[in-house]
Amino acid sequence: MSRKIIATSALPYANGAIHLGHILEHLAMDYWIRFQKLKGNAAFYFCADDTHGTPVMLKAREMGMSPEDWVKKCQAEHLRDFKDFEIQFDHYSTTHSSENRRLAETIYLGAKKNNNIATKTIQQLFCENDKMFLPDRFVRGTCPKCASENQYGDACDNCGSTYSPKDLIKPQCSVCGTTPVDRESEHVFFKLGDFQEFLKEWVPQHTPKEISNKMNEWLSEPLRNWDISRDEPYFGFLIPGYSDKYFYVWVDAPIGYISTLSEWAISQGKKYEDFWENEEFEIYHNIGKDIVYFHCLFWPAMLRSAGFRTPNEIIVHGFLNVNGEKMSKSKGTFINARTYLNNLNPLFLRYYLASKMSGSVSDLDINFEDFTSRVNSELIGKITNLGSRSLQMIAKRFDSTLGKILDDDKKKLLEWQRQVDDLAKLYDARDFAKVIVGIREIAESANQYFDSKAPWKGTEATRLSDLSCLTTVANLFRWLAVALSPILPSYSEKALALYGKSQPKWTDLKDIIEEQQVKAYTHLIQRIEPERIQAMIEEQKREYEASLEKATPAAPVKAATETQTEGAMITIDDFMKVDLRVARIAEASLVEGADKLLRLKLDLGPLGERQVFAGIRAAYEPEKLVGRHTIVVANLAPRKMKFGMSEGMVLAAGDGGADLYIFSPDSGAKAGQRVK
Repeated sequence: MSRKIIATSALPYANGAIHLGHILEHLAMDYWIRFQKLKGNAAFYFCADDTHGTPVMLKAREMGMSPEDWVKKCQAEHLRDFKDFEIQFDHYSTTHSSENRRLAETIYLGAKKNNNIATKTIQQLFCENDKMFLPDRFVRGTCPKCASENQYGDACDNCGSTYSPKDLIKPQCSVCGTTPVDRESEHVFFKLGDFQEFLKEWVPQHTPKEISNKMNEWLSEPLRNWDISRDEPYFGFLIPGYSDKYFYVWVDAPIGYISTLSEWAISQGKKYEDFWENEEFEIYHNIGKDIVYFHCLFWPAMLRSAGFRTPNEIIVHGFLNVNGEKMSKSKGTFINARTYLNNLNPLFLRYYLASKMSGSVSDLDINFEDFTSRVNSELIGKITNLGSRSLQMIAKRFDSTLGKILDDDKKKLLEWQRQVDDLAKLYDARDFAKVIVGIREIAESANQYFDSKAPWKGTEATRLSDLSCLTTVANLFRWLAVALSPILPSYSEKALALYGKSQPKWTDLKDIIEEQQVKAYTHLIQRIEPERIQAMIEEQKREYEASLEKATPAAPVKAATETQTEGAMITIDDFMKVDLRVARIAEASLVEGADKLLRLKLDLGPLGERQVFAGIRAAYEPEKLVGRHTIVVANLAPRKMKFGMSEGMVLAAGDGGADLYIFSPDSGAKAGQRVK
């Protein structure tokens, strides 16, 4: 009996580009759903852009766009990247849709009706300059546990501690740098504790063992109410009954799974209930291990509260590393999907990542040497080689016509047929690494068989046995193309076209073709050139360096009237915190790879030497700066840049480019003197 399956992947956030970590997650589901469809099952894959929240609102403001226009742009770019990686959705939507609003309100009102909603007045940090309450990630300060500076308002990157933004020492608004104040606000809470016993039973039945064990750590203590509201300004959906409270992004984001399905169902003349609430359908979510809290506690509880069905399984994967390390922007290994596509064939990554996916929660690693070796030696040197060797020889010696398979060859072919068919169990278990191992081993066996038969040495006396060997290998290559089609769709399509086949089915593995015409072999895929990998890394580095330059001006000083109209006024006490000093420029040099920056070594007298990167390259030749005195902000926190540590800020006036002038004191000023 055929299966009915609904699958989703975590929704990419609409504040940046798709990167290879996203591709990893979405490929895993793409492989699986393509296999299910190949088997003849009713399988559907849905996803959407996660579009709400303060970060999206601020990003849109930075780009000079409305949030609505920004998320449309992101969605189009994300979908383009997924499509170019041959990831196939049945529908890809956005959480900023009328259907998602309707379902978010439905689920909220259902929870409220069942007395699972509460309100409470809380103290919250408020930025008086930006006129907004500050979410956790928009507060920075000193960690209350380990005293590390410049930490987010919810967790410390240094010691791993979690805390409330109000616990931070010297908190500052991440947007403008001012000190926030406490302000009261009524918030709406979901009573998560009402579902403690339900979750204790549900989690072990629907999550991987490692995740279930982690969830049990939280479930062993009373669950706290979950704050599901955010104050304006906020980009999102208003909570029913309020004019200034919005659903927290993590409320309507997972509801996007259902709303995307609903939009598709409506296009088919049906309703989402025909699928989501139909017990004949299995529902699967594929997510990263960093968001299990939301998907394994909040999400099932929220669905339960409103009488909605919960998913059959939460599939969880690990993080993606590159060359054994976390992806790094400065090293060029935090690779955007588009940067990869600019340099390499997406099929290479589809094959390689499949060879690493075992269905576990463990992290995966892209090692570029291994990446090159596996694709070139396995996919091209072993698998593709079977089609190339057999079909080219059939074209040359036998006018592209298959022959009759002799008994000994038929016995070998039937053995391979069973082995290929057995791959279905591995596909179903999402153990794609073993699928690749199985295909590789079959290809190795077939190449050894081909070499032992040596049909290229054939004579007229061996003509029938040579053609039998070639027909046997040609049949196997056709089966391997079918078995690889979930992982390498366009590759398989081109390979099967040689046999006059278009849409593959798993039942094609039962067919043995003999004594029929095939097409002349055409090239299927090229080898990886290692220099293309280096070119990709260098391109990503350049993108990162360009973003650093854009974010690091030379600190131009504007006229007082301009300051008054463009930003908040500061007090004399605020101004006195800035330590301005005279500095002698001891050294000045160009910065390789940076178009706007100069590297300055500044002598601050008794304060010692400082290295500063200043965006004044268009206005000054470095050799003409050496020996001059200038003014520097001496108590600015050091900033780590791609090119090194910048330990201050040189003051300059102007609008940028060549029209930029560093401040210089009169002659007689000494290095290290305070500017008053």
